[in-house]
Amino acid sequence: MKASRFHIATLKEAPSDAEIVSHRLMTRAGMIRKLAGGIYNYMPMGLRVIRKIEAIVREEMNRAGAIELLMPVVQPAELWMESGRWDKYGPELLRVKDRHGRDFIVQPTSEEVITDIARQELRSYKQLPKNLYHIQTKFRDERRPRFGIMRGREFTMKDAYSFDRDRESALASYKIMYDAYVAIFERMGLSFRAVAADTGAIGGSASHEFQVIADTGEDAIAWCPDSDFAANVELAEALPLIASRAPAAEPLKKTATPNREKCEAVAELLGLPLARTVKSIVLAVDRREPVKDGSEDFAVPGRVVGTDIWLLLIRGDHELNEVKAGKVPGLEGFRFASEAEIVEHFGSPPGYLGPIGTAKPVKVVADRTVANMSDFVCGANEEGFHYTGVNWGRDLPEPVVADIRNVQAGDPSPDGKGALAIQRGIEVGHVFYLGTKYSEAMNATFIDEDGKSKPFEMGCYGIGVTRLVGAAIEQNHDERGIVWPRAIAPFEVAICPLGYRKSEKVRETADALYAGLLAAGVDAILDDRDERPGAMFADWELVGVPLRVTIGERSLNEGKVELLARRGMQTSAVSVGDAVPAVRQALAG
Repeated sequence: MKASRFHIATLKEAPSDAEIVSHRLMTRAGMIRKLAGGIYNYMPMGLRVIRKIEAIVREEMNRAGAIELLMPVVQPAELWMESGRWDKYGPELLRVKDRHGRDFIVQPTSEEVITDIARQELRSYKQLPKNLYHIQTKFRDERRPRFGIMRGREFTMKDAYSFDRDRESALASYKIMYDAYVAIFERMGLSFRAVAADTGAIGGSASHEFQVIADTGEDAIAWCPDSDFAANVELAEALPLIASRAPAAEPLKKTATPNREKCEAVAELLGLPLARTVKSIVLAVDRREPVKDGSEDFAVPGRVVGTDIWLLLIRGDHELNEVKAGKVPGLEGFRFASEAEIVEHFGSPPGYLGPIGTAKPVKVVADRTVANMSDFVCGANEEGFHYTGVNWGRDLPEPVVADIRNVQAGDPSPDGKGALAIQRGIEVGHVFYLGTKYSEAMNATFIDEDGKSKPFEMGCYGIGVTRLVGAAIEQNHDERGIVWPRAIAPFEVAICPLGYRKSEKVRETADALYAGLLAAGVDAILDDRDERPGAMFADWELVGVPLRVTIGERSLNEGKVELLARRGMQTSAVSVGDAVPAVRQALAG
């Protein structure tokens, strides 16, 4: 490719709404252009990266025995009603009607469609196992699209689905996909971790996320440097930090704490460690009438017929884990209580709440660490007051105990092999063992060897193709721009001749090197735009091409050209005759 025939449209400044590095650099490097909120045009430079990612994904999926097909972007609502997700998925599911008034969705994922294919095409155990995948456009109507392509509404994803006879063979398929994902991300040159994760809206019983390590990542990963343990903080088990409860040593006392609404302020006033305080979080669960069949408004599942108020207690220096809280029996679908509900049930505004003497009954859940605390401090349900010397059993009933907090750095690892560390990551892949969640709901069955009809055991496996572009940049950049790993760079080499149109010697050398690199299988671009050297170099440093070859008359007079490795900005001079093997060697290193 010659630059004069390609589209290079770099910018000196990023748009004002670009919040993170990848959004800024992709826009400045001319890889994306915004069309609407969360919707982008992928320009030629960016599309080259996407195609290289897709090629690696396809090669490894095919090597793992998966079979490619292509499912539509638009799907009939009936399939989603069969699975139950028409009502459950929520407003991120873009629902549309055709000219006949029939309901369709713009797919965020394809479990329903692939299950429909399986129940029609896979009738016998002799056809199993089977793994089908596609690379397709997805749409999720994010409430607040941001971070460029990292949290956009339209994106490209590879999703695969395995079908097996039984749990044992399904878990074998899961392992094959897990290993394929490791190979994919290793080939891309990314630093990543595979972590145990929550199954979320997809459902199922086993799940791993593949997280690209980056300081700007949205997800927190808990991992143990002394073992193989790694999990998303949403899932990582928080062991109790107090082995057993000590006997009460203080009397219960109501203490004035004027204008002290936060645990930190209360601890400072009382001269106590923050770890002696207990934080109160009030949740509400609305009980609704059953949804009537044929309801056209998915957002109104039924009239609220009652509300249960829950009080969750965590130590003052800990944070609530909302995913864990949602798994406490009875708390599924919770919301945070309104201030009016709080005052009604506790007789006090937020900031002074606690489990002793509530105005109305509430359901109390204590984190594991709180359940083992004694002589602790909590709100007195009276503005300006807290209780000190609070003890379970003596001052209030024993609570329901559950793991409801986030782990922190230094907490004991759940596998008992050391202490946890926390790092940030960007989710780029996710593998799920689904079991029969969709096959049972949609009556997708096969005839087994014993002649009986059985539901498929399923797994699903996703990779965010376009998200990988942003994640790779978040991990690989410097003050000059992007620093691409070779495997997914838009070009491997940029040939930068100085005075291409003025010097015949420079032009002939550049053309010959360009032809030689292409013949050697190197993905090179020749910058024949005759730009000023500073502007030309700045463009390729911004775009992040791994290797730059500079050709100028001065170096040619010495029989040499200059190589510059983008990572580290290290330069070296090589003879013109050795330039092609030198470039190949530099790329291989």
